[in-house]
Amino acid sequence: MKVNLVKWINILETIRNDKEMLNAFVKFYEKLGSVTWEKPNDILNTFNSADIIRCKSSNRIIFNIGGNKYRLITGYFFGRKIINLYVKFVGTHKQYDKIDVCEVNMFKK
Repeated sequence: MKVNLVKWINILETIRNDKEMLNAFVKFYEKLGSVTWEKPNDILNTFNSADIIRCKSSNRIIFNIGGNKYRLITGYFFGRKIINLYVKFVGTHKQYDKIDVCEVNMFKK
């Protein structure tokens, strides 16, 4: 199934002033456009540095982007025809160290 990154525009708005970060996330987004996944473990086959975290309310995926310099945290839903990744956090590794992976939600609205 194809992957839809929900709130991609929010990521772009957040990182637009950091060219290096922007380039890293655009490469990640382009790779997402060419993947097909059937189950959560397929994510790890595509992005071997990603981690799937089990949380009480919903599971999260931590993507290491730009050679482990940046982080993207998403929730996910495997539907019948598409997989939605819901952006919960985008930032640097240093910013990531200060948040709770299971609670963070930068783009609630």
